[in-house]
Amino acid sequence: MLRGPAPPHPVGARYCCTARLRGPQSGHPSQIKTMVKIGEKAPDFSKVKAYRNGRFVDISLHDYKRKWVVLFFYPRDFTFVCPTEIREFSRLEHEFEKCHAVILAASTDSEYSHKAWFEKDLPEVEYPILADTTQELSRAYNVLGADGASQRGTFIIDPEGVLRWMVISDNSVGRSVKEVHRSLQALQTGELCPVEWEAGAKTLGKA
Repeated sequence: MLRGPAPPHPVGARYCCTARLRGPQSGHPSQIKTMVKIGEKAPDFSKVKAYRNGRFVDISLHDYKRKWVVLFFYPRDFTFVCPTEIREFSRLEHEFEKCHAVILAASTDSEYSHKAWFEKDLPEVEYPILADTTQELSRAYNVLGADGASQRGTFIIDPEGVLRWMVISDNSVGRSVKEVHRSLQALQTGELCPVEWEAGAKTLGKA
């Protein structure tokens, strides 16, 4: 997906995720919901408020332009399935780091909600938790639910900012973090990887 110019008068905007086209009849620029696509630029974002390890920080995608990025969305703080996934990403964070990848999490809760929940129940988590309070980030990645919560979307973005892998699932089913890691390793080979491929196994040659 190509990043379009920002709207002229954004209200509370902190993201750069909106494309602008001219409407076919009015001739005036209008905002449209764009689709994220594999092999195209991932939606950009800048200075999103986040909670990380006891403090509030601003997170931009370009901060990680020389790294792989694993961005995952979860529905809400203080829920039941979400902490199981968040803990598993935390447990495997060093494995992702070995792949020169960073983990970013996001929900539409505020940074203050994140702080209250993570300090109480998830103190071991060290990666940033983005506060998508304007819902623009979730909308840009097409994971915004009708209830205003993010769906369980997972995205792997390469060092060039290109979206290489994504999965969006029903909120009742927790994702497999090991599968996300396996897919990251497979992408990094630059080769054709067959079903159930694991790191160190034979590939099918150059992609």
